Amino acid sequence: MLRFFEYVGKPFVLLIEAFGKVILLLVSTISWMVRPPYRIHEIFKQMEFVGVNSLPVVIITGAFTGMVLAIQTYYGFKMFGGESLVGATVALSMTRELGPAITALMVTGRVGSAMAAEIGTMRVTEQIDALYTMSVNPVQYLIMPRVIASIMMLPVLTIVSDFIGIVGGYFVGVRLLNINSGIFVARIIEFVALSDIVNGLIKSAVFGLILSLVGCYKGFGTFGGAAGVGRATTQSVVISSVSILISDYFLTAVMF
Repeated sequence: MLRFFEYVGKPFVLLIEAFGKVILLLVSTISWMVRPPYRIHEIFKQMEFVGVNSLPVVIITGAFTGMVLAIQTYYGFKMFGGESLVGATVALSMTRELGPAITALMVTGRVGSAMAAEIGTMRVTEQIDALYTMSVNPVQYLIMPRVIASIMMLPVLTIVSDFIGIVGGYFVGVRLLNINSGIFVARIIEFVALSDIVNGLIKSAVFGLILSLVGCYKGFGTFGGAAGVGRATTQSVVISSVSILISDYFLTAVMF
């Protein structure tokens, strides 16, 4: 019986232990944000990697998300004579939910995995140990710039995704489905408030914190050589994606 409880309870203990380590890593990262040296060059380098280099995938996913959403909502609303609300529905869906969430998931697959793989490789090749030898704190040098860059660039990428998604929805709704362009735009202006956009950007910043922190944490704790790097990379993407979706629900429940 005791072995049964040990077998059942062990995953929960490991989960709580991992959560505690992530919180400690977050506290350490925040403390290094206000202590010199600030590694401005590294922050801008990571901003380019997280933001600029992610633009193509964000633009493509945002455009086709808005286009698909316009088609689905058009045929749904057509049954009730509500085609005029397609524009507002596309805009609200993109700014509140789909823009932040899909952008975060795409960036997680590209950036979060790269963070885990890069830091994990440094761990198994003892480069992180070399940083300690040179009196360089790895959290301040490796993790802090990545976290700051992700928090800053995810809202920017979300703005791009929102805009491209709405443009894609406009193209499908107006050019292909023959919705009046004036009504399409007027409904967006009528129903979409500034708070919808701001709350979506807040969510995206939280998602940026999650994906960068999880990716760095899994990479920092890598062991087992090349196989361990692959395992850490996979786990970082899965955990980040699930955490983003879970946090999305709670943030939505609080904000909206």
